[in-house]
Amino acid sequence: MAAKLKIAGAWSGVLEAELGEWTVPFLKQQIANRLDCATDSINLICAGKVLRDDCGTQKLIELGLKNNSKILVTRVSPDQGKELIAEEEKSTRLQRLRAAATSLAKRHADGSLPVEDFNLELENQSGEKVKLGTEEDQRALMMGLMFHGKAKRLVKSKKYEDALEILIMGEEAFSLCDSKVVQLIDNFPILQIDMVWCYFMLKDISKLSVAGKRLEEARKGIERSHGKESTRLRLLHGNAHPELALHLRLELLEGIVAYHSGDLEKAKISLNSARSRYLQLQVPDEKLSMLMGMGYGERAAKRALRMNQQSIERAVDFLVEEKAKKQQKIEDDIRRRNEIMEQKKFGVTPLKKAVDLQKLKELVSIGFEKELAAESLRRNENEMQKALDDLTNPDTNSDIQVFIESRKKKRLRKTSDATIEKLVSLGFPREAVVAAVGAFETEELALNHLLELSATTVSAPPTGPVAEHVGSSSGSGSSDAASKTVLNDGDLAHEMERDVEMEDEITGDLQSEDAFSDYDMELTRESEAIEEYLALVLV
Repeated sequence: MAAKLKIAGAWSGVLEAELGEWTVPFLKQQIANRLDCATDSINLICAGKVLRDDCGTQKLIELGLKNNSKILVTRVSPDQGKELIAEEEKSTRLQRLRAAATSLAKRHADGSLPVEDFNLELENQSGEKVKLGTEEDQRALMMGLMFHGKAKRLVKSKKYEDALEILIMGEEAFSLCDSKVVQLIDNFPILQIDMVWCYFMLKDISKLSVAGKRLEEARKGIERSHGKESTRLRLLHGNAHPELALHLRLELLEGIVAYHSGDLEKAKISLNSARSRYLQLQVPDEKLSMLMGMGYGERAAKRALRMNQQSIERAVDFLVEEKAKKQQKIEDDIRRRNEIMEQKKFGVTPLKKAVDLQKLKELVSIGFEKELAAESLRRNENEMQKALDDLTNPDTNSDIQVFIESRKKKRLRKTSDATIEKLVSLGFPREAVVAAVGAFETEELALNHLLELSATTVSAPPTGPVAEHVGSSSGSGSSDAASKTVLNDGDLAHEMERDVEMEDEITGDLQSEDAFSDYDMELTRESEAIEEYLALVLV
């Protein structure tokens, strides 16, 4: 039965449409025919949203249209239509980014068991894990760092307008954190500098007044976190000077703002200071060649020389230390992944928190069996004394043991059921599969047994799917089923809708960063700007 769509705007009338059959392109064509124009010269808006052609084969009913839905038709040039679509796509992407960062920060700041096999944790510049402020502060900091990481990637790709929008989101996130906590780190001042850099690269002179305030706050913030003349930073990094390029960019931007504000004397001082730093950071070819001759890459060698005042000996020490830190981080990440996998086996507390492994170690060290101690902590929301009371009480201890055995049987049963269904799907008779799975411990052994039976029976062996899966069935099915069972037991995976693509993008940006990423700049554009503005102030 056809539904009536009420059309207004560039064309007014009522259309009878088969909502279960019509798509957006078909609807646009019907309206364009009545206007005698091309489909790309009109936009359709329903309930505040543009109906886009790229909805593909989705039917109108799937997009929420119903009988008597109102649609506004607007005339646009083809280019305007593309701009509107691009703007909508951009807005949607920003919404996805905000939602994904919020979800990641919430999961990783509140002690919940990660859905992933990693955990996002705050680190200081020495690579040590730190907890700053309350849970809310941790969440705000994580969000700010995620947005900043994404924006920095866009800045490197010279997408300054997009980067600026995300930097604003990062600024908002940091503002949700206790100011005393934010003052301990240099991320927020660096974000302010990055925002002004985007103003400069976009030639947005209208932002000059706010740019000056941002730079002033950035300078104060850097001094608070790095110490006077970067003394605190120097102690952290063994007398290395990683901050020189950052200060160069800050002074350059201060000079540019001063010039456009009419303060030529201040502009001259700032620009000359920036030029001096630039010359200080120039790497001599012979020293670069020496380091590259030792097997170091060009970028790593340049970075080491710049941050160590062109000293070959200190640069080598720096590179060796950085390599050791990276190796240690890899080992720490592997250890943490293993810990998370272990935590997933224990399930989650009533408030969806992970079992505290440190408290678990303490209970194991005084003689309690690990799985028993983990279950007691899980039940008692990681409260040590309550967990200990349950473990030392014969009745509750017995109850916990019964529960653990019941859970093991349940998981084994689910694993066996999953294995049976997988092998049956390969073409084996169900009765034979049930017997094989019951007699053998793993999917691989059961499969081998079934293949042997097939080879010795009169009936032809299973065809098609078996041949496709024989080479890849080395127990992976059992592993997958067990993993899913644990997640179901803890209700981890079914309570949230995750934007996995965007979350992977965010975490990928974070993983590409290291302690010196904020200070590692090519400085080509900075050099050009220094000479350009010095020529203007010296006229």
